Amino acid sequence: MKGYYSGKRQLREDIAGYLFISPWLIGFFAFSVIPILVSFYFSFTDYDILASPVFSGLANFRRMVKDPMFWKAVKVTFHYAFVSVPARLVFAFFVAALFKRAARMIRVYQAAYYLPSLVGGSIAVAVMWRRMFMSDGVVNLFLQSLGINSTVSWIARADTALWILIILAVWQFGSSMLIFLAGLRQIPQTYYEAASIDGAGGISQFFNITLPQMTPIIFFNLIMQLINGFTVFTQAFIISGGKGDPQNSTLAYALYLYLRAFTYYEMGYGSAMAWVLVLIIAVFTGLIFKTSDRWVYYES
Repeated sequence: MKGYYSGKRQLREDIAGYLFISPWLIGFFAFSVIPILVSFYFSFTDYDILASPVFSGLANFRRMVKDPMFWKAVKVTFHYAFVSVPARLVFAFFVAALFKRAARMIRVYQAAYYLPSLVGGSIAVAVMWRRMFMSDGVVNLFLQSLGINSTVSWIARADTALWILIILAVWQFGSSMLIFLAGLRQIPQTYYEAASIDGAGGISQFFNITLPQMTPIIFFNLIMQLINGFTVFTQAFIISGGKGDPQNSTLAYALYLYLRAFTYYEMGYGSAMAWVLVLIIAVFTGLIFKTSDRWVYYES
């Protein structure tokens, strides 16, 4: 009987626990699991939202191979991700190294540098960024104050528009910087003291102590920022005017997916593109994990 009552009490506690987390579970299944499964089905259909989906097999994926705009979006996204992610991580690491040593008002500086990461993905900041690089924007006004007669609209040039997005991405380095800073402060000071006694200089200490100890943090930041780079949308949508202009130079993958699914009502094709993006991210994430044992150092 004691085991029976103990089992009933455990059951009641389990039910109470599931009731408490039920709002999260409902939201998770309603807004994550079910949409994922539905989009997987739509990727094999011809679906324009207005009519019922018609199964078309691999037609959407075959269409992608022949779609020049698809490959343009892939090229733009790869260019953006492979330039902005390393630049952001290097800059974040550099600033974190400067903040490692305690200084007056260090918390204020950390908050100020972290702020762009909080607001950088917002529409308001993207609009401000677009305005800054227009022909009469603050960037040209600054150049004119230096005696450089610049009236070019940087966002209207195919050779500079994507770099505006990259600069914006690098500007949002605050979250990576704080993670790097936390990692730097966990490195035992005794390592540096022992290295100094052995005659190791600052550069030697960086490459033999700091960098190996920070590789797990670099590994984490690299994966998270690479995913963000491949899925960039808001900044590309606002700065390019929602079309990837000029000359499709800012046509990010997620933006092209959005245009196909919600502007041209090709939801089946858009869903197929979404799953290809998932596959691309999975491949690069898998490669990073596969090679991590060669460059990521774990003390344990």
